[in-house]
Amino acid sequence: MDEIYIRKVLSGDVESYRYFIKTYQDMAFSVALSIVKQEHLAEDVVQDAFIKCYQSLSSFKGKSKFSTWFYRIVVHIAFNSIRYKKLTLIDFDLTDHDQAYDESILDEIIDNERREMINDALAILSPKESVALRLFYLEEQSMEEIQEIMGWTLANTKVILHRARKNMQQVLSQLIKKSEYHG
Repeated sequence: MDEIYIRKVLSGDVESYRYFIKTYQDMAFSVALSIVKQEHLAEDVVQDAFIKCYQSLSSFKGKSKFSTWFYRIVVHIAFNSIRYKKLTLIDFDLTDHDQAYDESILDEIIDNERREMINDALAILSPKESVALRLFYLEEQSMEEIQEIMGWTLANTKVILHRARKNMQQVLSQLIKKSEYHG
């Protein structure tokens, strides 16, 4: 499907570019947020990435999937943005819910807290580790695709992913202890 829209855009149908924005904006934001750690900066990165992608679309050769090529642009812009800006990590406190809820609402709250805790942990991890975990587990990218997106060697990709898993486990355990302490 990507190839069809690439041809349309390259032949002058500018409106067809909306397909790429609709299809890739959520993951692009997720990848950017993994790296820059702040939503407003991630939004800027995604906007810049879509502009750069549009301007460079004619240079896409199809040697890899379009998504791999595009996410590589997102990663490059995100890392460039943190190189030039000092970012501070915001430590979020997890809130407790101690009111009585019916089971479906309670399940939803638990799921939301779990998601929030995972996102908090990803925000604490280094940008490389965070984006590696998001690409591998949330986007189900292969090791080879992550290698290509990030510009790492396969060995380096495996090492970063391994370290990321270990660090994620440590960070999650600290966040759980912290939430129990404040509960």
